[in-house]
Amino acid sequence: MSNTVRNTSKYFGWLSLLLAAVVVVLLLMGYRSPVQPFVVGALSLFALFCMRHPVLKSYAFTVWVFAFVAASMFYPWAFLKWGGYELKNLIVPLIQIIMFGMGTTLSVADFARVLKMPWPVFIGFVSHYVIMPLTGLTLAKSFGFPQEVAAGVVLIGCCPSGVASNVMAYLGGGNVALSVTVTSCSTLAAPLMTPILMQHLAGQFVPVEAAKMMLEIVNMIIVPIVAGLLANRLLYGRHPLFRQGKFLAAVGAAGVLLAAGSGFFAPASLFTIGKASLKVGLVVGLLLIGTVALTKLVIDVWLRRPGKWMDKALPIVSMVAICCIIAVITATSIGNPKTMEELKQVGALLIVAVMIHNAVGYCVGYWLARAVRLEESACRTVAFEVGMQNGGMASALAMSTFNSVQAALAPAIFGPWQNISGSILATWWHRKPAVGSVPVRASKETPHGVPTSE
Repeated sequence: MSNTVRNTSKYFGWLSLLLAAVVVVLLLMGYRSPVQPFVVGALSLFALFCMRHPVLKSYAFTVWVFAFVAASMFYPWAFLKWGGYELKNLIVPLIQIIMFGMGTTLSVADFARVLKMPWPVFIGFVSHYVIMPLTGLTLAKSFGFPQEVAAGVVLIGCCPSGVASNVMAYLGGGNVALSVTVTSCSTLAAPLMTPILMQHLAGQFVPVEAAKMMLEIVNMIIVPIVAGLLANRLLYGRHPLFRQGKFLAAVGAAGVLLAAGSGFFAPASLFTIGKASLKVGLVVGLLLIGTVALTKLVIDVWLRRPGKWMDKALPIVSMVAICCIIAVITATSIGNPKTMEELKQVGALLIVAVMIHNAVGYCVGYWLARAVRLEESACRTVAFEVGMQNGGMASALAMSTFNSVQAALAPAIFGPWQNISGSILATWWHRKPAVGSVPVRASKETPHGVPTSE
């Protein structure tokens, strides 16, 4: 780290402490409203400090989440509507952008590893879709949550692994190749597994239309991932065609024009199947492919500065997207009297339930892997794959499929908490090197493109 960066990081740290001290003084003096900008400022500066700190870096995303949550609680109007447009409508497109980022990090090799290590992948996949849904149902019933809140607890358990598990497996000495493969398989199976599990487990709390949810997940997850896979080929393919300016310009223009045409001129019925529409997924996918092609044209061809620029940009984009999703859900909750009343009644219990849910995933996943005699690095990987969920997807499904802020509460809490717990567990395991851990090649198997999020 250069001296300039180190000094800047120190300034962020000292400024955050200064603002935190101002908050304490104002509260002691009895002033509550004036502390709001200082709280947001202190958290934002501390997040910037963490991003540049070698030890606290893995906690930066969580601090940013708290900063966005604080901002949305103090200024909910800023996260509800812009110019008459309801920001909750951006939740699904933001998830699609994150899933596109995941797709750009995948290749055929990630799926081919199923044939190389079928037993560990099978254990991780089955454990994930058995342990977490049943634990979610047990907690929802045991805590006696209201119907929609209970459905949200089950929903977070029925979603696929979160890509943050790949980062935690890397930091905790797990088998990163196994982690990426299990995450990929559980994500691609989500259109089938999540609706079926929700219908059987959460159907007792709220009506679940499995077919509609299946198409929503295809639109939200599968279409952007496929677009990301195509972008991966465009970015990293070795064929000379992928480095030609004319080809990149043609692909970029086609992607942008097709996205614009589909979004503004094509009838919605053209993309509608049953009660769900694939229009947004296709538009976002085409637009992102076009954007990637044009960006590569500018950076690689015109500026002649090829490199892993996508890997540097995607973590920031994903982090901002997830923070915005959580902030919008928080602001919407505050603006809904019914939701606020329920949150006051069950808020503390919901946090406890989320923590238990996450911990059960880690513990049962790890010891089940030990019971079937997987090597230590694989056991750690299974623990993260079972315990860490795609909270962003769960939040988006709650808002789009159930149209329920209450159902989105558990996913909104689960996301930040799993990053705290995952970072702690990964740090602890990092100090205890796993016997038989798999070396990681930075170019392919080091998780990139997505921060420790969801």
